[in-house]
Amino acid sequence: MRLDLITIFPEYFAALQLSLIGKAITDDLVQVGVRDLRDYTHDVHRSVDDTPYGGGAGMVMKPEPWGEALDAVLAEAPQRPVLVVPSPSGVPFNQGIAEELSHQSHIVFACGRYEGIDHRVIEWAKQRFDVRELSLGDYVLNGGEVAALAMIEAVVRLLPGVLGNPDSLVEESYAVATDGLLEYPVYTKPASWRGLDVPEVLLSGHHGKVAQWRAEQSRNLTAARRPDLLG
Repeated sequence: MRLDLITIFPEYFAALQLSLIGKAITDDLVQVGVRDLRDYTHDVHRSVDDTPYGGGAGMVMKPEPWGEALDAVLAEAPQRPVLVVPSPSGVPFNQGIAEELSHQSHIVFACGRYEGIDHRVIEWAKQRFDVRELSLGDYVLNGGEVAALAMIEAVVRLLPGVLGNPDSLVEESYAVATDGLLEYPVYTKPASWRGLDVPEVLLSGHHGKVAQWRAEQSRNLTAARRPDLLG
């Protein structure tokens, strides 16, 4: 998989060199290119924003630098890429979308700032990219970098060879095998800690009872915290 990241803060993406994502990059399972949007400006101040037409607070990211940055990505793309635009007005990002994106060969993340990117960039890009405007949640961040990092981790961990034990994907929250429910509580040694004991059923060695307990815990937790997932 190829990832291209366009941002005015390239340093944000140093975190991709850590942990399993960093190992995936080292093992060449993922190739990452980070582009500084200011490299595609032509004025002495390297300006990427201007006041909004129609008035209002804040600044809007100018179309010219974005157009040139996306042109540069397209010039090196062997096929039509996916363009992810993190936005609070986008479609909510979820595990299903992460799974879908994990099958793509080339994803570009356009990390906006201020009041957002001039909408003409999105309209223009739709003719050349498969554009996905995605929201990380019902809140507003200062920019798209944090959202992009979260989405990248959710997607890349699904790629074959990234996780040491791929079976760990099967029973986690939102997985198909768990009917999209939240994951049950997990425990490890010691069996007793600070007066709190591991549930006895998990020590029984009875796999059928363990599976039943986990399914019940998963459903109860989902009912309490995310009843919308119960259908």
